[in-house]
Amino acid sequence: MLRSTTLGETFGGAAWLKCELFQKTGSFKPRGVLTKLASLSADEKARGVISISAGNHAAALAYASALEGADALVVMWQGTSEQKITAARRYGATIDLDAPDPAAAFERLADLRAETGRTLVHPFDDPLVIAGQGTVGLEILEQRPDVDVVVVPVGGGGLVSGIAAAASRARIVAVEPEGSAALHAALEARRPVPVMPDSIADGLNAPFAGDHAVELCTERGVESVLVTEDEIAEGFRFLYERAKLAAEPAAAAGIAALLAEKVPDVEGKSVAIVVSGGNVARETAAGILEGL
Repeated sequence: MLRSTTLGETFGGAAWLKCELFQKTGSFKPRGVLTKLASLSADEKARGVISISAGNHAAALAYASALEGADALVVMWQGTSEQKITAARRYGATIDLDAPDPAAAFERLADLRAETGRTLVHPFDDPLVIAGQGTVGLEILEQRPDVDVVVVPVGGGGLVSGIAAAASRARIVAVEPEGSAALHAALEARRPVPVMPDSIADGLNAPFAGDHAVELCTERGVESVLVTEDEIAEGFRFLYERAKLAAEPAAAAGIAALLAEKVPDVEGKSVAIVVSGGNVARETAAGILEGL
């Protein structure tokens, strides 16, 4: 965890950056994948594993599966970051790109799972994956027991629900792009609802929030705020210029919410912000930094 004095000054408190972009594969995702794979039998591993991902989970599954001696197949979709596809392949995964969009990719996942008999390692809606992601929350409170608020970028909800379960002493704020607000919609409806995600923060482009995430976040009273694309870009630039962190747009969502003063009641508080990953194409990074 790194302290950002500049960010803390914007709300008159202490800002701590939980830097998950330094994890193996460049995001928090191996935490949940390794937890899930550790639960599988030898027969399940022998049949191979399957999942779906916009990129970070794909790389994590490929990396962890290689460690566990399991074959990994990941469904992605057309238009997914080429950098993230390449990373997953280099770690050893087979990538299926037949689907045109995230919603269709989940249908493709169901078909391939039935055809192959592989074990599903869900990117966000699995209790063991959620538990693994929750170790982020445990570490935050171990390192900074005085933290009042934890601000978390959200896609399908696996990370924020894990942190909500683990960091029970802290107030949890979920941050999503306005164009990709699956958890926000689910909390309002009190059940998962489909959305059409569209954000530069591709790591947050989930077409729905997981059942387990909605249940956990509802029980814990997780707060939900939305940020614009311009605010995400501003958060991205802040991390690069002020914190010297080469994060991805998804990882800047929490910073964006604080800079835009969208997280209420943080004046004078100790706030931890999860910087969830650092896998961004150089063209995307350059465009944001140049203000394009």
